[in-house]
Amino acid sequence: MSLLTVDTLSLTIHGQPVLDQVSLSIDPGQIVAVTGESGSGKSMTALAVLQLLPAGSEASGSVRLDGQNLLGLPEAEMCALRGAAIGMVFQEPMTALNPVKTIGDQVMETILIHKAMSPDAARTRAQEVLIRVGLPPDRFPLSRYPHELSGGQRQRVVIAMAIALRPRLLIADEPTTALDVTTQAQILDLLKGLVTEYGMGLLMITHDLAVVAGMADQIVVMRNGEVVETGPTSHLLTNMQHPYTRMLFQASGHRVALPAPPAPAPLLEVRNVVRDYRLPRTRLFEKPGSHRAVDNVSFTLNRGERLGLVGESGCGKSTLTRVILGLEEVQGGQILLDGQPVFTGHKPNLAVRRKMQVVFQDPFGSFNPRHRVARLITEPFHLLETPPTGSERQDRIAEILTAVGLSPDDAGKYIHEFSGGQRQRIAIARALIIRPELILFDEAVSALDVSVRAQILDLLAELCAAYDLTYLFISHDLSVVRTITDRVMVMQAGKIVEQGETDRVFAGPQHPYTQTLIQAVPKLPQIGQGAA
Repeated sequence: MSLLTVDTLSLTIHGQPVLDQVSLSIDPGQIVAVTGESGSGKSMTALAVLQLLPAGSEASGSVRLDGQNLLGLPEAEMCALRGAAIGMVFQEPMTALNPVKTIGDQVMETILIHKAMSPDAARTRAQEVLIRVGLPPDRFPLSRYPHELSGGQRQRVVIAMAIALRPRLLIADEPTTALDVTTQAQILDLLKGLVTEYGMGLLMITHDLAVVAGMADQIVVMRNGEVVETGPTSHLLTNMQHPYTRMLFQASGHRVALPAPPAPAPLLEVRNVVRDYRLPRTRLFEKPGSHRAVDNVSFTLNRGERLGLVGESGCGKSTLTRVILGLEEVQGGQILLDGQPVFTGHKPNLAVRRKMQVVFQDPFGSFNPRHRVARLITEPFHLLETPPTGSERQDRIAEILTAVGLSPDDAGKYIHEFSGGQRQRIAIARALIIRPELILFDEAVSALDVSVRAQILDLLAELCAAYDLTYLFISHDLSVVRTITDRVMVMQAGKIVEQGETDRVFAGPQHPYTQTLIQAVPKLPQIGQGAA
């Protein structure tokens, strides 16, 4: 008998169809992956299993856990099942955790709410599960708070909360999307180990087909609320029937052709840069310590060149980005753009600052939702001594929106009216509108679906040909960096440990850390060869 059986599940929200005749099943000890683009119904299927549906929802069909139909079950009975029989791992651990409660209290909370054991026994169990997910108490005491942990460590805490009562079914909703490749590999190994050890069923929701190929026993492909294809992983990868499945697979390994860079002419020069942060005192009269986030970093980015920067979370990538942008002062070294220093004295040099723009990871969070697109993308005009006005301003808006694949009519819309990929196009338009000499892309495609990511990468290649872009592309996704850069730098613990032409570094990495990063990347099998 299956652990979970979803049979012809249909769902409407205020009369709008969201799911249509969805069917799938999970056995104990089995990993089933649900994949598809944003809006395909993956997360709503998981929420229907948990009966965490928004107001106005109407569901039909059946969702059976060990034969018990969960649809229409009273809330009190569902509360008894959530956490005990069904565990949930959410995509963004920082929003899933309470910032004012310790990690020990949050893992214990799951146990105590269900009155499964006494507080002392709950504390012991919390310690056991935190050890199981790789957070031993000697290094990660129960008194730690979420902000004191890295992204991967927070995700481990969320997994510990989900497995504290050893549920029969574990649902993981995009658990590795925002993690670097080595942390992602550790989390995936952890989830696979838990399934084997506890015999639980795992419903894995992801848009990353490389993760799916190497982990899942069964794949369910969803599109527009429907299941378009399903089957055992090895069989489905060798016998893809639906065009949509093939499109997803091809988009996952999408490569672009960049125009050849011009002859080397230095644009950005980073010379022996050091950035330290002061640490809090551990004793009242003790001298505070310091943490070196950027340690004697030097490199040159030539005009018209595309340079990648990769490394794990906490390696110093974001700090280096901020000092290049002049948002933080360095303790040593110098940064020059076109021969001029980014900092003059203790103040950023605005003449240099207007030559740089940045595209952030989360386009929605980087825009003011109350302003229309025309105002949003013209924000950089304030850097100009004589910003365009009147018809010249309108022409510039129309030109740049067209350049990024949008319509000039979109200028009058609000940011919430666009999809994630369209928002990222608007973010690129904002960066391009004053024709900067350097653009910094900070994890600009990491949160996008594979098909949308392929479109954005194609757009960047087109813009490189049209505008001779020079950019620093910061990412933890090595497959993206490989196709969108000419040279790549690898950063570890604040230092550049390897750099060179992208293809050469990926084909023959010299530094052990680079080798570890490349080996940790999930491999996408060739169509027709099945999973490795």
